Amino acid sequence: MAQAARKSDTTKSVAERVGELDWSGAKHALSERGYAITAPILSREECASLSALYDDVSRFRSHIVMERYRFGIGDYKYFANPLPELVAELRSSVYPHLAEVANQWAEALGEKSLRYPRDHAAFLKVCHQAGQTKPTPLMLHYEAGGYNCLHQDLYGEVSFPLQMVFLLGQQGRDWEGGEFILVEQQPRAQSKPQVVLADCGQAIIFTTRYRPVKGSRGYYRVNLRHGVSRVHSGTRYTLGIIFHDAK
Repeated sequence: MAQAARKSDTTKSVAERVGELDWSGAKHALSERGYAITAPILSREECASLSALYDDVSRFRSHIVMERYRFGIGDYKYFANPLPELVAELRSSVYPHLAEVANQWAEALGEKSLRYPRDHAAFLKVCHQAGQTKPTPLMLHYEAGGYNCLHQDLYGEVSFPLQMVFLLGQQGRDWEGGEFILVEQQPRAQSKPQVVLADCGQAIIFTTRYRPVKGSRGYYRVNLRHGVSRVHSGTRYTLGIIFHDAK
């Protein structure tokens, strides 16, 4: 019965699947801990089709080998325009839900002049006016021994405070190790690491840079960085969706 239900879900459009997610729960989790894990959005077949794009050089605008820049061990590629249809649909259909969170966070932090438009195309116009015209969705690839150092994905003056990563395989089946890591750095306190586990086709939505936390004197910013622990065996592919474009 569960398999039959899953098959019927994949006949729905990406926008329909995204719309049916528990966004109330996701928004609460984002505010409480800086990340949320969705129900599966992509099927195994869709995950495999995305992974298969990695060797098609015509689909990408840039290839980064992490060792060259001391980012870690592994590599990643930024998609070129036009984005693959599935990637573009994920980016445009998730954005409106997260724009609500982004605007709530901006208000809590007193950023009164900062408002994110409801439509992703309108937000991209803001990026392009700032000279940020390069698409940022990317595929990341690790073999045994690979890892990604803690970092933040900021590509210019304009940024969006949330992003997401999709696991395109399954830990324990396609690779061992390679956990997604978040480290939160609170003022005057030790950093707090978190290991975030998800299944194939699920998205981990997380804070790009900082999130608001309520204190005795109002809200303050809590900084967050993310990375990937060492892969012990197998091959790990993920799809990263960043909502702002790059210079």
